[in-house]
Amino acid sequence: MIETLNFFKTLSPTGWLFIVLTILTLFSAVSVVTAKNPIYSVLGLIFTFFCLSGHYILLNAQFLAAVNIIVYAGAIMVLFLFTIMFLNLRKEEEESKTNLTKIVSVVVGGLLMVMLIQIFRAKSAQVPVVNPGSFNSQTGMVENLGELLYGDYILPFELVSILFLIAMVGAVMLGKRETGDRHF
Repeated sequence: MIETLNFFKTLSPTGWLFIVLTILTLFSAVSVVTAKNPIYSVLGLIFTFFCLSGHYILLNAQFLAAVNIIVYAGAIMVLFLFTIMFLNLRKEEEESKTNLTKIVSVVVGGLLMVMLIQIFRAKSAQVPVVNPGSFNSQTGMVENLGELLYGDYILPFELVSILFLIAMVGAVMLGKRETGDRHF
């Protein structure tokens, strides 16, 4: 107990910000799963993405934070909201989750929590110490990320771009109507 109190006394403002962001992230992630209304669930997911972007900024990865906000909190969430509104999920017919599904999800979640606690308690899971003399403040910048992507990881980067191109052509081909098809 005394070690825990000493830990909190020695925290810097950045450490406190990390703890507050972590608590907010966990609460918003739980609200995503527990919300009965799908719109509230999407709003909780957007807030979770903003909190994760705050974590990226604390880790000096400004580019990832900006991309997370633009792509996930912006574009993907608009797509989710459009899908939810398109499906009209207001129909209150029957419960989609059975009791067996709920029990299995609680058991799997509990096992995952126990595994994570054991991993963090293991002696081999030590947090690496940062040497202030060799710390590079430009680690998460776009220039370094570009050098890494177009240097060491050029082959996987180009293969992923080809995969995206194939997926786009496939989506266009699936969405294309043949002559004589009915219009819905």
